[in-house]
Amino acid sequence: MLDRYTHPEMGKLWRDGYEYERWLEVELAVAEVMTERGEIPLKAMEDIRRSAKVNSQRVLEIEAIVRHDLIAFLQAVVEEIGESGKYLHLGLTSSDVKDTALSLVLRDSGKLLKKDLQGLRDALAKRALESKYTVMVGRTHGIHAEPLTFGLKLALWVAELDRQEERLDQAISSVSAGKISGAVGTYANVSPEVEDAVCKHLGLTRALVSNQILQRDRHAHFMTTLALIGGSLEKMATEIRNLQRTDILEVEEPFAEGQKGSSAMPHKRNPIVCEQVSGMARLLRGNALAAMENIALWHERDMSHSSVERVILPDSCLLLDHMLRQMTRIISGLKIHEEQMKRNLQKTYGLTSSQRVLLALVEHGCMREEAYAWVQQDAFQAWDQGKDFIEVVSQDTRIGNYLTEKDLQSLFDLSYHLQHVDDIFKRLGLE
Repeated sequence: MLDRYTHPEMGKLWRDGYEYERWLEVELAVAEVMTERGEIPLKAMEDIRRSAKVNSQRVLEIEAIVRHDLIAFLQAVVEEIGESGKYLHLGLTSSDVKDTALSLVLRDSGKLLKKDLQGLRDALAKRALESKYTVMVGRTHGIHAEPLTFGLKLALWVAELDRQEERLDQAISSVSAGKISGAVGTYANVSPEVEDAVCKHLGLTRALVSNQILQRDRHAHFMTTLALIGGSLEKMATEIRNLQRTDILEVEEPFAEGQKGSSAMPHKRNPIVCEQVSGMARLLRGNALAAMENIALWHERDMSHSSVERVILPDSCLLLDHMLRQMTRIISGLKIHEEQMKRNLQKTYGLTSSQRVLLALVEHGCMREEAYAWVQQDAFQAWDQGKDFIEVVSQDTRIGNYLTEKDLQSLFDLSYHLQHVDDIFKRLGLE
């Protein structure tokens, strides 16, 4: 599904037959540990090292008959090794190999996603610093509120990505676990010391307790974290889409040379990549829900999770990798229309300073409820009649009893709203 968009690094981890190589990696790690413990003859281990390899086509041929992927894999590998192949998989169950191997893939995928996340964070930080003092109107409920800067909007996203990176680190840690504990987790046919050594060799932690499988709360943690990151990307994409609307047009996502926006309307420059990111975030959330459904299994294990994971795990890793790279490209090439931001700020005739007028009245002795009523009446008059707000309040004798013309003029100075921008950026280490 994602072949056109898959980056080679992530694609390599999930390509067709990827699991066979990781299964073999686990089988060989177990065999090496057992050899060190004297449980496998050294000569047999030498044969295994020399000859063990995976013929993917042969695995599929055998699987078509036996209808069991791990058995087919083992049979194909043993055919390559010969008699010494009988020492592979001693005391193990299929999930010892498959779940531990899956942890390796998820761990490595998580590390790539973290690298992508850091790339987006760097791009956002750069553009935030560039637009640190680029004044625009803030909107709440879609309505003009008070001034802020576009840099602060981006800084907000930087802080969110920092939280997402913490969550991703926790999820990678949770899913980086192995188990070599046998059919129901009792170590009846394989020693816990083997598990310890194998997991250490593979760079995984050992599950403190397991049954036939690694418990799926680990995988749900990983998948919900990916969905949360996708939610942050959708948040950014949605804001850019809104700000690119013709009637706002404060930013535009990059539009490539030769790109066409509409088969019917040549003038169109649509925010299609942001729309795609928004759509893909929905897939991540759906996959996360499926991962949570996989937590509850029958007794020591059933297979209801397996078919689900074959879809949701690679798809979510590939999706988020693509989304992060796309959003990094958007942020890096985002067009910021500063003059349009200024024009939009003036569309409400200076009403964005209403709170300053209210507070000044209170500071000069007016009761708050009375001050609020006067300022609201003047604000509505300015809006309904298309007059500058400062003109209306200057003519209001009630307000004039408390504030001079000079007082009022100072209340409409936009720099007042920017006095703590530096403080906020310093908190993030953006200087």
